[in-house]
Amino acid sequence: MSDDINKNDSDVTVVHLMRHGEVANPDGILYGRLAGYHLSELGRQMADRVAEHLAPRDVTHVCASPLERAQETATPIAKAHGLDLATDERLIEAGNVFQGKTFGVGDGALKKPANWKHLVNPFRPSWGEPYVDQVVRMMGALDAAKDAARGHEAVLVSHQLPIWIVRSYVERRRLWHDPRKRQCTLASLTTFTYQGDKIVSVGYTEPAIDLVPAHLRAGAQPVKGKDKAFGA
Repeated sequence: MSDDINKNDSDVTVVHLMRHGEVANPDGILYGRLAGYHLSELGRQMADRVAEHLAPRDVTHVCASPLERAQETATPIAKAHGLDLATDERLIEAGNVFQGKTFGVGDGALKKPANWKHLVNPFRPSWGEPYVDQVVRMMGALDAAKDAARGHEAVLVSHQLPIWIVRSYVERRRLWHDPRKRQCTLASLTTFTYQGDKIVSVGYTEPAIDLVPAHLRAGAQPVKGKDKAFGA
């Protein structure tokens, strides 16, 4: 995607799509859209770190998924800029039939034959919200934020899968993928730069990477007993 931006054009808008921080989830539940899952203490540190990182930026709009972990991640960012925190339902986590179950390596829901019917089509996917539906709603949320912050910057806090899917769409990659290869670490920023109404570049930064446990970083191999304790 082109990085050529007319710096003299005042109609350049930046929308940062942020993944929430670490969640307190000692039972290793795939929490999905379930209520009641809050940031851990480390997750709050991640949120504060990104708020500090974005404090010098020209942020005029902050919005989050309605889920607690996203709201709590966005709150210090909004506070740092003296803004009210908005909520957009379109930023919510992807629907998943395994919600509420454990989903670890070698154990959990995948061991049960009754669940195998949900794994027949990885291209749609058959276990949850279609990728195309995620693209539609996430593009809508991005465009709304672009309009709300036109000429400035916006921050949207969402969840790993919808962030990765909309980035893949914008960068013209296939939507089906290996989840282990998503570049969307906890508290990371996937940044879309618009010129007018057109996305002209996509960037990626990890302001809190030193706080992210090694096994949760992009490309890390799953670790039995650790990977399932954290969601998206």
